[in-house]
Amino acid sequence: MQQPDSTERGANVSFPPPLVYIGFIVLGALLQYTIAPIPFPGDAWIRIVGVIIVVAGLALVFSALGTFKRTGQDPKPWTPSPELIVQGPYRWTRNPMYVGLTCILIGLGLALNNLWFSSLAAVALLVVHFMAVLPEENYLKEKFGRSYEDYRAKVRRYI
Repeated sequence: MQQPDSTERGANVSFPPPLVYIGFIVLGALLQYTIAPIPFPGDAWIRIVGVIIVVAGLALVFSALGTFKRTGQDPKPWTPSPELIVQGPYRWTRNPMYVGLTCILIGLGLALNNLWFSSLAAVALLVVHFMAVLPEENYLKEKFGRSYEDYRAKVRRYI
């Protein structure tokens, strides 16, 4: 792993993407309890599926964080990336943390019978897509060139 130059900056992301998801959880709770709940026939099976989706999302997020830790890198997108990570969950998706956070939001909606959460998951991912994913991709393409292009050709952005 090469050491980043002290003046090098990472992707042009200025807001922590997990806070976007937290903001949409807060918004979903406000909509559920102040405006109106979305009518939903939430039986036990749907709640169990929701819990499974939350657990899968958490596993994906923590697996990606563990991969960053094993490679000695910082997962914050505005920090420099000394090497391209292509192992762990990054073998199947270029954005496992964002996929995991989206799954958590969908699963919470099902598990807690709050379809605002599930409905807002797509909006949260769309915000993160423009706010973080596209700047991260531009940074990685500029920094790693052909290696990143080859990786992009093999691995999907989300799923």
